[in-house]
Amino acid sequence: MNPNSSEHLKEKWLSTEPVFQGKIINVQVDTVELPDGSVGKREIVKHPGAVAVLAVHEGKLLLVDQYRQALGRCELEIPAGKLEKGEDPMEAAKRELEEETGFKCGSIRLLHSFYTSPGFADEIIHLYAAEDLKEGAVSPDEDEFLEIYKVTLEEARQYITEGRISDAKTLLAVYLWQFGAASADQS
Repeated sequence: MNPNSSEHLKEKWLSTEPVFQGKIINVQVDTVELPDGSVGKREIVKHPGAVAVLAVHEGKLLLVDQYRQALGRCELEIPAGKLEKGEDPMEAAKRELEEETGFKCGSIRLLHSFYTSPGFADEIIHLYAAEDLKEGAVSPDEDEFLEIYKVTLEEARQYITEGRISDAKTLLAVYLWQFGAASADQS
């Protein structure tokens, strides 16, 4: 089968029932007609999208350690945050990098955009590489408590092995850094 001709798999939208409207996400149940003509339900999380930043300064990856209630523990992650309504992803990436790490970047470029869980959510993350970094003051959101880490590639690999780094965006960033998709040193 040719993945470019998958029209026969398409589901026809019939209706949407809003279930929850939150500060960050909304949840809805869509009723769809399946390819065989039967009817199905799809639970969908609507999310405004997010940005994440691969930033390497003097050969070390910038990470933030932050408590994640959904996991019940702290997680080491690259700087990231949700998009505000109408916000340009590149500007959001610069903002998140500076708020969470204090670093400003001279240039920034999109590495890749990806969906986190397309089976039930429309969240897309735009992953950027920040370059020409200059250190400044950290200014996290008022409900954001974090510590900044600067780690080598070897340390990042060890944190992955230990499970301290386990979220998709940070795993992807480390692998892109490891395989040279981003500059080895963006100081």
